[in-house]
Amino acid sequence: MIRWLIFVVIVGVADYYAFQSLKTITKNNWWHILYWVFTIAVLANFVIQFYSFSRSDGFSHANSYAIGLLIAMIVPKLILIAIMLGEDVIRIPQAIYSFFTQNSGDGVKHFPSRRTFVSKIALGLAAIPFASILYGIYRGKYNFKVLNYTLHFEDLPDAFDGYRLTQISDIHSGSFDNIKKVEYAIDLINEQQSDVILFTGDMVNNKASEMEPYIDIFKKLNAKDGMYSVLGNHDYGDYISWSNPEAKTQNLEDLKSLQKNIGFDLLLNENRFIEKNGQRIALVGVENWGKGGFKKAGDLKKAASKIDAKDFKILMSHDPSHWDEEVIKDDYHYHLTLSGHTHGMQFGIEIPGWFKWSPVKWRYKHWAGIYKELGQYINVNRGFGYLAFPGRVGIWPEITVIELKKGTKNT
Repeated sequence: MIRWLIFVVIVGVADYYAFQSLKTITKNNWWHILYWVFTIAVLANFVIQFYSFSRSDGFSHANSYAIGLLIAMIVPKLILIAIMLGEDVIRIPQAIYSFFTQNSGDGVKHFPSRRTFVSKIALGLAAIPFASILYGIYRGKYNFKVLNYTLHFEDLPDAFDGYRLTQISDIHSGSFDNIKKVEYAIDLINEQQSDVILFTGDMVNNKASEMEPYIDIFKKLNAKDGMYSVLGNHDYGDYISWSNPEAKTQNLEDLKSLQKNIGFDLLLNENRFIEKNGQRIALVGVENWGKGGFKKAGDLKKAASKIDAKDFKILMSHDPSHWDEEVIKDDYHYHLTLSGHTHGMQFGIEIPGWFKWSPVKWRYKHWAGIYKELGQYINVNRGFGYLAFPGRVGIWPEITVIELKKGTKNT
């Protein structure tokens, strides 16, 4: 109840200032009517979808779009509030001063009118996130980007100098609503012609059945040294209600079979060796391990039980907090860890090679791209799909291509 009250207060204040701004720059009643029709329709749809949400099914497309439209409406209004409140910081003291210093009997208006140019500036600035969010919903969620990295290792086996791997993560197939765009992304992955494809978890939102319409599309993926995968937190079906524990268990088994059908070798706290010209690198895959209430099924010691400390090691672990908490502190040296999970929050500002920012940085120390600590690398993939909010703004869906090179960067 308190949450709803806070929500109503925020929306009420936002609409008060937004409508004031609109009235300042136009007296046309049709614009006023359109404003309220749009506002009421978005709010009503959100309330309807909120109360129709099914815990047994998880987020539907209708639920996601209701959230997306609400965000598209609220964020610009919050910008309006900030600007209009700033003007009121000046107007209110002026009104108080005028009240005590001017004779009200002379018909003096104590409260200054809101200035038109301030309203225009506010609406102009508010239009930027409004347009960006709508773009993110309409096109941004399928604006796939191939990000290329070259990483140097002095102890990389000679046979793997120039070895290329493609990483994808966080497919979240239950959110897709455009098969053609997914087909395009799969073709884009294959065009990279990497030696191996690695998938770092969250194939579905909740249920294995979400992936069924896309099985034949993903079966087109191919790499000469195979495809490997691990589980993410959403793959276990922990975020919806099940009719019985057996149904939940069966769902996970169905997902495992589905991954095998696509062509993935699913690593469940296991390892594999990729061999080339008599040399090898170790591929280690753990089940999900995440701090902050997320499932901790990952067992790093078990996953690495059959490899040697001197082996060159690539670890697949869905949640980057695992790297922070266990991996870089482990006795074994994990040369490269591949993670996902954060999605880059699907919102942020990024100028490749120069600047990146997202609110998710306040939750995760390592949230997007390549990081290096204690001589070990991690790549946090921004995700292939999307969840809850049906779009991406500034943080685009990612296909990562990493080339391994022998030696140091300067040689």
